[in-house]
Amino acid sequence: MKEQEGVRKAVALQYNSEQDKAPRVVASGRGAIADKIITTAREAGVPVHRDTHLAEMLAGIDIGSEIPVELYQMVAEILVFIYSLDLGAKKLK
Repeated sequence: MKEQEGVRKAVALQYNSEQDKAPRVVASGRGAIADKIITTAREAGVPVHRDTHLAEMLAGIDIGSEIPVELYQMVAEILVFIYSLDLGAKKLK
C-alpha cells in the first residue's frame, strides 16, 4: 500500500566526531511522532531543517544506525550550515 502523501516525516540525527564515523539516526517518525520530534528539537534549541526527500531516505534507516555513505554529502551540507549558524550566534553574544 502506498503511503499517504502529505504525511509529515521527521528524522533526528546525532553526530559525535570522537566516537562515530558518521551521523546516526536517533529518532524517526511520521505524523504525530514526527510532530513530537520537531517540537522537542525546537524546544531544545536544536535547528530544524526541512528536506522531504532527505527525510524520506533517512526514515528507512534503523534507529541507532549510522547514515549510509550515499547520504554523507547531503547531510554534511546541512551540518556545515548549522555550524555556521552556531558561529554567527556566538559572535552576536
